[in-house]
Amino acid sequence: MSRRHHFHIDHLGHSVSATVQTGHGSVVEILVDGKETGHAPIKDDQPVTVPVELPTDPPKTVTVQAATGPGEPHCLLLATADGEPQVMAPRPY
Repeated sequence: MSRRHHFHIDHLGHSVSATVQTGHGSVVEILVDGKETGHAPIKDDQPVTVPVELPTDPPKTVTVQAATGPGEPHCLLLATADGEPQVMAPRPY
């Protein structure tokens, strides 16, 4: 049985959202300001990183790391200015 988990963070004035679909054929989809900018399959519950570009001037690349476990799925925003990963908040849909 598949299930969708949604996550969100605002970064540098832009909306970054992730949807992690678990079950057969797990996948993560990343949206920046409502537009799909990246996706990747998730294999064997291993974390996957997806680079995306923020439409700043000049454009800035950040990375979203998604994992389906252990426990509940979670997402982190990486490659921030201070180097610390930021937890993307879960959103019920």
